[in-house]
Amino acid sequence: MEPKRPEVNTTRTYDSRRRREQARQTHEAIVDVARHRFLTEGFGSTTMTAIAAEVGVSVDTIYKGFGGKTGLVRAICEQALAGAGPVHAEARSDALHGSETDPKNIIRGWGALTTEVAPRIAPVLLLVRDAATTDPDMAGLKSDLDLQRLERMTDNAHHLAVGGHLRPGIDEHTAGEILWAYSSPEFYELLVLTRSWTLERYGTFIADALIAALLE
Repeated sequence: MEPKRPEVNTTRTYDSRRRREQARQTHEAIVDVARHRFLTEGFGSTTMTAIAAEVGVSVDTIYKGFGGKTGLVRAICEQALAGAGPVHAEARSDALHGSETDPKNIIRGWGALTTEVAPRIAPVLLLVRDAATTDPDMAGLKSDLDLQRLERMTDNAHHLAVGGHLRPGIDEHTAGEILWAYSSPEFYELLVLTRSWTLERYGTFIADALIAALLE
């Protein structure tokens, strides 16, 4: 007679997965609603109460998940930087170093990614910039985001330097600062939002400008 196999509680596993999925959906809904309200109504005019009411959750739920309005903006930035594809935009950027040997193609790949990511992140960074003039927490967030972007761009510059691609007189720290400047939301604001450049034209300009500034 075979020993009786212990019963597996599949209900508990299912409930756990369902709760995680519900939590993920709620998190995304809060971020989406907050992004829309911040960008249409402004940071100062948007209330946690309004966000909570639109999503259908309590204000406490948002505070527990994000820590307040500044935490919400940080989450919005993280979502925007991921890009639109299933693979994070930063991972796709990093992959260019392994798949391309021509540094011009690497930078053109960055330009193409710019057309995807800039429309998502630049308006939020401009929101942070404006709110930082009167809100100390947002000023702190702006400093954090500026530093993170500089570190990211310096890492990109390091790969170009290791490959021997930077032109004479440009070290990786200077190259990182140049990349940081060209990835700033102010460039997007001036050329796309103010001068109505298409994203394709903008991405091509960024790539061409960086190639001219950085490469031999």
